[in-house]
Amino acid sequence: MKRVLAAALIALPLAAQAGDPSGLWQTAVNDEGKYLHVQIGACAGDASQICGTIVQGFGGASQDNNGKAIIWGMQASGENYWRRGTIWAPDDDKTYNSNMTLNGNSLQVEGCVLVFCRGQTWTRVN
Repeated sequence: MKRVLAAALIALPLAAQAGDPSGLWQTAVNDEGKYLHVQIGACAGDASQICGTIVQGFGGASQDNNGKAIIWGMQASGENYWRRGTIWAPDDDKTYNSNMTLNGNSLQVEGCVLVFCRGQTWTRVN
């Protein structure tokens, strides 16, 4: 019985983090070898929503975007899924309706116009 209780106590913090996208993420590398690190967490104005800010660009990506919001207003919609947010695409300087799906250390991020979507898989850095 003590072993079962100890195992449950150890697993509890891991289960609590299972559906949490908070942390540092690396975007997909584009055709020019550029990518970003994005810090994701609760939005400053509304802790029930998820936001993301560009921390740093790599591979020749512009540092001018450091500190700029790239994701905002994501709302939880089931386990490991967020929707009704907005994403800014630095490559075309446009914003799109957005959804995110968390799968372990991968985050599928999509930007959509009507029914047409494009997405990337981001990798957790920490």
